[in-house]
Amino acid sequence: MSVDVIQLLIGVVLGVVALAAATLRWLRVAQREHYIAPWVTIIGSLWLRGVNLALYILTALLIVTALVGEVIGTKTVDLRWAALGALVLLVMLPLGLGTRGHTGKLAWTVRLKRLLAVWLLLFVVVAGILTFLLGVVGIAIPLLVTPLLVDLALTIMAPIEKRLSRKYLVSARKRLQQVRPKVVAITGSYGKTSTKGYVAHLLSGAFSTVASPASFNNLMGLSRAVNDRVVPGTEIFVAEMGVYGEGEIRELSKSFPPDIAAITTIGEAHLARMGTRETIFRAKSEITEKAGIVVLPIDDPLLVGLAETCRAQGKRVITVSTVAETEADVVVADHTVTVALAGQKIESAPVTISNVGHAVNLAVAVGIATALGVPLSQLAGRLAALPESAHRAEVQQAASGVMIVDDTYNSNPVGAARAISGAAELAASRGGPLVVVTPGMVELGSVQRDRNRAFAAQVVDAGGLLFAVGRTNRAALLYGAPNARLFARRELAVAAALDQAGERGVILYENDLPDHYP
Repeated sequence: MSVDVIQLLIGVVLGVVALAAATLRWLRVAQREHYIAPWVTIIGSLWLRGVNLALYILTALLIVTALVGEVIGTKTVDLRWAALGALVLLVMLPLGLGTRGHTGKLAWTVRLKRLLAVWLLLFVVVAGILTFLLGVVGIAIPLLVTPLLVDLALTIMAPIEKRLSRKYLVSARKRLQQVRPKVVAITGSYGKTSTKGYVAHLLSGAFSTVASPASFNNLMGLSRAVNDRVVPGTEIFVAEMGVYGEGEIRELSKSFPPDIAAITTIGEAHLARMGTRETIFRAKSEITEKAGIVVLPIDDPLLVGLAETCRAQGKRVITVSTVAETEADVVVADHTVTVALAGQKIESAPVTISNVGHAVNLAVAVGIATALGVPLSQLAGRLAALPESAHRAEVQQAASGVMIVDDTYNSNPVGAARAISGAAELAASRGGPLVVVTPGMVELGSVQRDRNRAFAAQVVDAGGLLFAVGRTNRAALLYGAPNARLFARRELAVAAALDQAGERGVILYENDLPDHYP
């Protein structure tokens, strides 16, 4: 058997193993990133650090060496064997990104299987052509750029998936037309899910109310919510609307036109996807276009301007605030809810909001109830039993006595600052230490490093101990908290935090990252 044949056979075997590993790794990333290109490549770039960067450079050098051997050859050493070394490395890279997930395993949905077919077709075509032209090294080249090829497969599949999902969307539209509930649509940089929970809780005493579950906030999620949950007799459908770019909420509003639209906040979450806060504002503001009634927090100047624009368009605007003495229709401040609609009697009711929670969420929810004609006197009883959203500033006491503040679903600077402040107050009242376990915040674009530095510094200023998880924001967190303890995995940090906090301490779990992040 010739050397060329031996090289090819070994290369094919290694290539199949490397392809299987790459498929499991990067298709899981695609699924966790909502099948949106180019986020597989963006996540892939985060892994190009430290040892992984050195190994990727070595892999590229081995590929170049093999190419040189293929093109010019040599009488003493067959450089083409370097391609096999590259394939061995590609079976393992990037180190740390496993083929089996822990925080989110690969789910073999029908959509993923379609993506798999397109990805494999792309790989076979590219690898086949390159292998024909360059020999066994042609197998290694597309494996080196797997994230790019997966994103290409996602781009190809995007219009196809949209067309395939249309039947579910059409069914949801028909259901809304038949049942005709009032649609309450909620968006914002943070607080959407908590506000949705408050709205459903407050309105359920006066209306038959259905809310979209969990974070079902895109076309398919809302379609599923309508098809599964909206039944004859449903009077209110509360829809959370998420957004990664301009035009998305406008498209959602065509299928689920809101009677009442609300924005909770305009913040920095998703800056990495949308670039500027102004772009985020424009994208979120699309929710008001089809609504006859709009609920807006006017503590944000951007939303003050939007309120004026909506009034000029003939819409009814309910303004809310979390600052005492503000001239707004609804004010939540000093543990009191006040409703002061023009021409109506001023009403007030006591309310308790956690120090780690957000009053603006409740203010918006009361504003929506007010827009639907529910008096505060009717809401007062329900204000005493507001529901908590899982993993969003959720406070619990463990069997050991330690207080846990679970804010793992938060990834925005304002929410993080609020959580640290509230957790520090709780720790002071208990006379125990404050321990903050976090990987930092992501998707903040150009301000991500600064915001994580400030976050870590706030922990130190509050007298807390910072336990930094993973490598994604490690440098920024260490800059703000030089004495932070470092952990490769969250479970190690949690065990250490429980030991550190003891019976009287407080542990704040601020944000969490799935394991496709380094």
